[in-house]
Amino acid sequence: MTRIVVGPFNRVEGDLEVTLEVKDGVVAEAWAGSPLYRGFEQILRGKHPMDALMFAPRICGICSVSQSMAAASALADAMGLAPAPNGRITRNLAHAVENVADHFTHFYLFFMPDFARAEYAGRDWHARAAERFRAVRGAAAADIMPARTAFLAALGTLAGKWPHSLAIQPGGVARALEASEKIRLFGLLRDFRRHLETVLFNDALESVAALDSAAALARWAADKPRGDFGAFLGIADDLVLERLGRGVGRFISYGNYPQAESQFLRSGVWDGKLHALDAQAIAEDISHAWLEGEMRHPAQGVTRPQDEKAAGYTWCKAPRLAGLPMETGALARQVVNGHPLARDLVEHGGGNVKSRVVARLLEIAVILPEMEKWVQQLAPGEPFCTQGELPSEASGAGLVEAARGSLGHWLSVADGRIANYQIISPTTWNFSPRDSDGTPGPLEQSLVGTPAGEGNVAVQHVVRSFDPCMVCTVH
Repeated sequence: MTRIVVGPFNRVEGDLEVTLEVKDGVVAEAWAGSPLYRGFEQILRGKHPMDALMFAPRICGICSVSQSMAAASALADAMGLAPAPNGRITRNLAHAVENVADHFTHFYLFFMPDFARAEYAGRDWHARAAERFRAVRGAAAADIMPARTAFLAALGTLAGKWPHSLAIQPGGVARALEASEKIRLFGLLRDFRRHLETVLFNDALESVAALDSAAALARWAADKPRGDFGAFLGIADDLVLERLGRGVGRFISYGNYPQAESQFLRSGVWDGKLHALDAQAIAEDISHAWLEGEMRHPAQGVTRPQDEKAAGYTWCKAPRLAGLPMETGALARQVVNGHPLARDLVEHGGGNVKSRVVARLLEIAVILPEMEKWVQQLAPGEPFCTQGELPSEASGAGLVEAARGSLGHWLSVADGRIANYQIISPTTWNFSPRDSDGTPGPLEQSLVGTPAGEGNVAVQHVVRSFDPCMVCTVH
């Protein structure tokens, strides 16, 4: 048995170390470590509740809109406030721009560059992958950065700036859009659609979103060259990525993009069957985190550092739903929402490296056409924000979906100040440590059986398929 430490990882937001015990060339056990502590939950205690709108987005520079959405939703829940229709639509658009851009960035800048590494020099596709996806110097970076920048410019129109906007409020948004800005937004979405349909998919977004099984995906990829997505599918088949990084088989989604009467992406839990989400069954185990206390629901949670704890190996808590670890992310969202391709991929191979990446690109094809409809629904001249009063004693929860998965903020207010603020980020779910029963977290379980050691990058593929954001994890 050989013990190795992989990390710090490059192309990962924040600090991550993964400790592996390797036997006969494969991972026998894994421990996911988050070695940085930040303390946003302590920072927020004692602040005015509305200060959460300024502090929470600064947890992360790449999913700050998601953090804003969760904070604003928790405050709205505490106030009993529903956003104005224009505010709800604008918030959805801002949130969707960030999430779609995140999927796009992950694919090109974080995930695909690993296939340009020298370890794959003997593969037929390596020369093309290196020319296209090599970090910094690959042709894809030059192609996609202008498109990404132009798409993110929509956040300037919707939220004033990105990241760390203050425009997202409990009752909607602080910035009312004008008719000319509605036209500009639609143009930005159309420009990004053209890029996706020519460079990433070589097909209409609606055709990609309509793929309904793994077999249909294979036929679609074989029909003609399918852009960079097709290149990934070819590599994934050659490396059999569908057998790499098998997850825990349980998926959670809080649901996302509120509509007038429902959510565009429903909430729920999938374990082979769809179940309603019971948010009261969420609890955080801290038996292996450098924290003191006991397992609690986040509404009653505490965060007290204990850096010399003998059983601790991370600053990350271990969220569990009814005592069980859950995988979250785009695959979980699409499976819970009932997309037939995502359901078929999970039925035949579970959560794995290939299905997680396919789900992220599939979600781009699903969401962008909806964004075009949402822009059309905006009504300039009508209110974009409703006002409300926050009681001096109150509590609330804000449950949203960031690109990486389920994000929750739990707020309690006493004497007009924040008495407690607890956060569970997507990577806290996916990269959680062992719990008091000794059950490893989703990544730790996914790594077991993965080839590891000199000249093998399979561990990196598994880790990057979850796209960890460690700064959010250790908030």
